[in-house]
Amino acid sequence: MSGALASVLSDGTILDQVKAGRIRIEPWDPDMVQPASVDLRLGDSFRVFHNYRVSAIDLREPPSNLTEEVIVPAGEAFVIHPGDFCLGRTLEWVAIPDDIVARIEGKSSLGRLGLIVHATAGFCDPGFEGTLTLELGNLTRVPIRLYPGLPIAQLSFMTLDRPALRPYGSPGLGSHYQGQRAATESRYEGGPAGERGEGATSE
Repeated sequence: MSGALASVLSDGTILDQVKAGRIRIEPWDPDMVQPASVDLRLGDSFRVFHNYRVSAIDLREPPSNLTEEVIVPAGEAFVIHPGDFCLGRTLEWVAIPDDIVARIEGKSSLGRLGLIVHATAGFCDPGFEGTLTLELGNLTRVPIRLYPGLPIAQLSFMTLDRPALRPYGSPGLGSHYQGQRAATESRYEGGPAGERGEGATSE
């Protein structure tokens, strides 16, 4: 796709790119393709915060013991309480070529129920491979039950004007989240070049 004008990929182009093996989404279900995006489902890995462990989050020295992974058994729910924030992941593992960038967004129907699916950093760098970490928040006054396997977000794709010179995962790039399989806590490094995209979720 080198030299093409930057544009959002349509459903037909997404299907073509997946069929050609350029965009990889596993497990793959063509019924999840929308007019200009692909629906992604919620995985079973969550990270919950233990606020009592630190007095403050210092971005110059980020804590390394702030979260704990929780795996939700099949058929059971993960409850996110009012005002709570946690990390989740997509069921799908994705791989993006070096001339495509992606964005992950929460489904609007869930947003209208008060569930924030991506607080920030929805940018997926070209070259990223892995599951996508979700930043989940409950804005309502009642608990929300989340079930692994349910549609939770959508991923759209845009072409670059040319392939990236240093795609995500390149040596020396600080690609902290390449190949992630579980909900992954922040690996923030202070400084102007310390925070890069995850690929997605661009952390």
